[in-house]
Amino acid sequence: MRTLGLLLSMTILAGWLGLVAVMSIQNIELVSIKFLLWESIKLPFGVLLTFAVGFGLIVGSFIPVGQKR
Repeated sequence: MRTLGLLLSMTILAGWLGLVAVMSIQNIELVSIKFLLWESIKLPFGVLLTFAVGFGLIVGSFIPVGQKR
């Protein structure tokens, strides 16, 4: 059962990585993130999307899905 869960999670991760790769190839224009007075440097959309997905995966791994008491 653990192998099936691992296979499912790796399939989902591979799908996300494929989606990010396709979007980054199709969207090469430079963008920057603006928040209040802060503005990032101009980077390709795919690079910013990759950072956002990676950051979300890291933060999401720290959030417990369900705790057993």
